[in-house]
Amino acid sequence: MLDAICIYDEASPETYTVFKFQKLNEADIEKYRQSLLCPACKQKAYFRKASKDGRAACFGSRYHHADCKEFKPSKAKAREELAAIEVNQQLVDSDALMIDFSRQPLSFQGRKPSIPPNDIDKKASVDPTPKRKQISADNDVLLSDTVEVGACVKADDLSEVPMSRVATQGLEKLLLSLLRGSELAKSDLWVYTDKKYRWRAKNLFVNFADAEPTENGAPRMYWGTLSHSDKKMHWLNPADCSDLGIPIEDYQEALLTNLNIQDRRDFEGAGIILFGKCFWNKDKTRKIIQLWSKDLSRLFIAKLED
Repeated sequence: MLDAICIYDEASPETYTVFKFQKLNEADIEKYRQSLLCPACKQKAYFRKASKDGRAACFGSRYHHADCKEFKPSKAKAREELAAIEVNQQLVDSDALMIDFSRQPLSFQGRKPSIPPNDIDKKASVDPTPKRKQISADNDVLLSDTVEVGACVKADDLSEVPMSRVATQGLEKLLLSLLRGSELAKSDLWVYTDKKYRWRAKNLFVNFADAEPTENGAPRMYWGTLSHSDKKMHWLNPADCSDLGIPIEDYQEALLTNLNIQDRRDFEGAGIILFGKCFWNKDKTRKIIQLWSKDLSRLFIAKLED
């Protein structure tokens, strides 16, 4: 995409060429980049800066309508569509779905293992939420009185479900299917996050645009696309909203190694899904989504193809 519409000022939207946009000062780029739309189908768009190795700056979108003239099919889009078809079929054929957090993403095959989560320096994270009875992040135990009614229930009956009717899926295909509009986020299918607890899919999968702090920090599977990171790559900023951040400083080294990320540009426009909790910062001006137990197996990022 060579053009994008900026709706930062909704009363006076402005169309930028990529050449004009990249000439804005740094402050204006950071201010406007989360308010970009595709000029043809009006779906959320992103801006990627020029890279040090000569790749040009560009606009793009992971949400193009199929008939959008700006939509250019690629191998990545084909994978997303196949993932959406596969997940939609599982919704039809299965009585339940088990998330396999250990499943190796196809894009990671052949890489050296990243630093195990248990070896990451576990700094004391600041959690400004009231110190009420909360979910145990270390033991991943969901207490029945800390989760909204209907959101998650204890599932002692998993053994009663015929295993042939319990599908399994990894984070990569779940994310790609959501990006391509699968029915997963609207489904009533039971989804197991482990052998003990299950959720209705429509209560579990939450797009960043709809993320709200949950009672006592009850977790969800949050997903969407990334706009950019801060200069030190300590925070990730979703493109779907401007009042939310994802802290990654505590496991930054392992994450960057795992994803082979050298530059903050690599986060721009990437898809992301993570199991975590959402809460307000101290001043209640910004929402934070914190990765559950700082466990990288519960986070997946799909970088854009170059």
